[in-house]
Amino acid sequence: MSEFQDCYTVSNLNRKIRDLLEYQLIDIWVKGEISNFHHHPSSGHMYFTLKDGGSELRCTMFRMNNSYLKFKPSDGMEVRLFGLVTVYEKRGQIQFKVTNMEPLGLGDLYRAYELLKRSLDEEGLFDDRHKMKIPPYPNKIGIITSGSGSAYQDILNVLSRRNPNIDVLLKSVKVQGNGSAEEIVDAIEIFNNYDDVDLLVIARGGGSIEDLWSFNEEKVARAIFDSSIPIISGIGHETDYTITDFVSDLRAPTPSAAAELAVPQLDDLLSYLAETKNRLIRSVIQLLEQKWQIKDQLQKRASYQQPIKKIERQFEKLNILHDRSVKLINFKYEKWFQHTEYLSKQLLSLGPKQVLERGYAIPFNQSGEIIRRADQISIGEGFELKTAKGSLGAKKTSDISK
Repeated sequence: MSEFQDCYTVSNLNRKIRDLLEYQLIDIWVKGEISNFHHHPSSGHMYFTLKDGGSELRCTMFRMNNSYLKFKPSDGMEVRLFGLVTVYEKRGQIQFKVTNMEPLGLGDLYRAYELLKRSLDEEGLFDDRHKMKIPPYPNKIGIITSGSGSAYQDILNVLSRRNPNIDVLLKSVKVQGNGSAEEIVDAIEIFNNYDDVDLLVIARGGGSIEDLWSFNEEKVARAIFDSSIPIISGIGHETDYTITDFVSDLRAPTPSAAAELAVPQLDDLLSYLAETKNRLIRSVIQLLEQKWQIKDQLQKRASYQQPIKKIERQFEKLNILHDRSVKLINFKYEKWFQHTEYLSKQLLSLGPKQVLERGYAIPFNQSGEIIRRADQISIGEGFELKTAKGSLGAKKTSDISK
């Protein structure tokens, strides 16, 4: 019996091999071509084979790791993997447990972009029937971009020029790098919990495909598709197209163009109100003309029935009513239009630019958000004072109680 005392069971031996491999081959990179790729629909885990010209290696990437991928793996894609070598004890199979995956070269990024674009298109996420109409006269707009970026400043400049009375809310997010896609998704979901935001604008300046990759991620595309608030995208330059552009309700070539599409010019709004007034007047006049036609028909019938005097008195009343109606409509709408012009001028005088021209300054924290209370920043924390003719750097030195 002694000769069997040191005999391993199959399970013990596989466990021993696993422990040895995991101790020796941990935190390593390996590169090759993906084949036999399978993304399990219920568990979310990825299973595939990594191969080169001479060998193959079974690989597993669990959902907790693959949810952070910035692209969609597929057969034939050249990648490099980071992880550890282990053994699947049940079958005694060596496999590579993947914790990170990167495509090799820009070609694979473009390929990943095209694969995801085709997949989402086939699923119907880009269909026009799913696009929501952009509200023509929004009262409150949510902006999703970096609060310290030039894109945000461009948007504010356009909005203040076109209509300074628009209420703007900013959700400052990272627009590239690790975690940026998650922040964009969170911002969309937060705005969708508001009941008074009419429109969202997602924006960032130009950059390489790597810089813009957050806007090519599937999780961002699905968050945009699921949004109950219409979304305008303004990503990069005119020649840059991201997945975000295809799934958004309206695509603008730049952040500034997105702001142009988001709000009407104040003068255009006043012209629209004037045209609406004229259209209503024309409708009432047309209705009265129809009544006159009916009167003429009744008069012809009455000529055969003698009560002409009675009908003529009714016609005289109708003439008076017609004249009064036209005068009243003109008077009411002139007063209404004058009042609208007065309110517009009053609102314009209260815009941020005009306030600054009167000697006031607006404080912004380091995230580009307006400071409304003294306790929003700490003593020693720097902030920016925006004036009508530039900005000043400042630092909070004390609290002054009142």
